[in-house]
Amino acid sequence: MSENTVIEISNGKINQGKTTVLEEVNVQVDKGQFIYLVGKTGSGKSSLLKTLYGELPLKEGEGQVAGYQLNKLKKKEIPFLRRKLGIVFQDFQLLMDRSVNQNLVFVMKATGWTDKKKMKERIDKVLTQVGLQDKGPSMPHQLSGGEQQRIAIARALINEPELILADEPTGNLDPETSDKIIHLLSDISMNGTAVLMATHDYALMEKYKSKTITCKDGRVEMS
Repeated sequence: MSENTVIEISNGKINQGKTTVLEEVNVQVDKGQFIYLVGKTGSGKSSLLKTLYGELPLKEGEGQVAGYQLNKLKKKEIPFLRRKLGIVFQDFQLLMDRSVNQNLVFVMKATGWTDKKKMKERIDKVLTQVGLQDKGPSMPHQLSGGEQQRIAIARALINEPELILADEPTGNLDPETSDKIIHLLSDISMNGTAVLMATHDYALMEKYKSKTITCKDGRVEMS
């Protein structure tokens, strides 16, 4: 495995409870790559993502994400693994009772930040990166869906992750807004952070071609 590799799974097997969801999983993702994750509903996309962030165990085979061995991952290591990842969900999962700044502070405190000056500098930087530098004081309900997803991406960037896992990030957005989110994620990958994006939006994939991981018939194929 090269030092550029962020995800590597060899002959992996992923279970939900006692049911095997995926087997013969062979995946490699390097720094700065932008890769789509596709497959029908129930094909195992979410299970693969959950395995990558430590929610599901890797039952067989070998795997590593951001330097952590998935097949030997201990419960106490999971929070440290997740600090090296950014996770973006379809439904944003922002805390609706606090401002954008407070949403970001909440994540920072949970991951060990204490220096208020450095926290403010980092918040300013990630909000600028997603093009919402003036939205810090806003409440989530004052933002459009696209802006809320940009804030979710800013939150994912807080700890300068090696990898962003995006689970259907354009699923609730109109085509024009989806376009902008893809551009943003693509820019992030060009800056060296790998992006693995689960999607059903084949029109978007056709427009912005990239490598693809496909979950099909209990297997995983890279193309």
